[in-house]
Amino acid sequence: MIQSVIAIIQARMGSTRLPGKVMLPLADDHVLTHDVRRVSAANHVDDVVVATSKQTADDIVARYATRAGANTHRGSESDVLGRMYDAARNADADIVVRITGDCPLVDPDTIDEVVSRVVDSDTEYAANITERTFPRGLDVEAFTFESFERVHEEATEPHHREHVTPYYREESDRFVTESVVSADVFDDPQFQNRDDLRLTLDEADDYEVLREIYENVPFDDILLTREAIRYADENDLMSLNAAVEQKTH
Repeated sequence: MIQSVIAIIQARMGSTRLPGKVMLPLADDHVLTHDVRRVSAANHVDDVVVATSKQTADDIVARYATRAGANTHRGSESDVLGRMYDAARNADADIVVRITGDCPLVDPDTIDEVVSRVVDSDTEYAANITERTFPRGLDVEAFTFESFERVHEEATEPHHREHVTPYYREESDRFVTESVVSADVFDDPQFQNRDDLRLTLDEADDYEVLREIYENVPFDDILLTREAIRYADENDLMSLNAAVEQKTH
């Protein structure tokens, strides 16, 4: 049976720490455009949807998502789980891939590895965040729509609705889950167990790291994640955002 794999990118303008971050420029494009392009490059992804809110401020997110080649879905600003669920349902997803819009170096190979755990087995939820071995900013989760329906109905706590997937991990005994680690994707030890790296976009210091990478690492359509890590290591870029505190979900 062929299963439809839909990647949904959460993106909006109203970030509390760095408002408008998904529309910040990187090289000749915006963060959101890089997000869409990189997720679309994953072999196991059939379609990409950008899920944003109905707020007027997010009109630009919907517009540039379309320009980048993604479909769009607009829903609640606060009930992100509900927004994601409606986006997945409207796209007729069998398997949902969750990506956040602050990850302009998300790795297509990592997406494929995580998705394969769900496609090729009875796993209901697979992720590379359960055990932290990847850099921040390479986060990927994949889950069956059938299990997501249960989460949508049962997850009622505010943090469940805001962060979408904690219910899977908090109630892991109720789901078939699997964890992907960096050694499953990267052969070179330089790229394994790199939870010391911040390649995500939460604050201005993070943007400086990403801007340095995108301005100095040569690439065509997609800047290779491996090359980004090499450049960050060689130029001590983590000193730029070392003071940024990661929000916990």
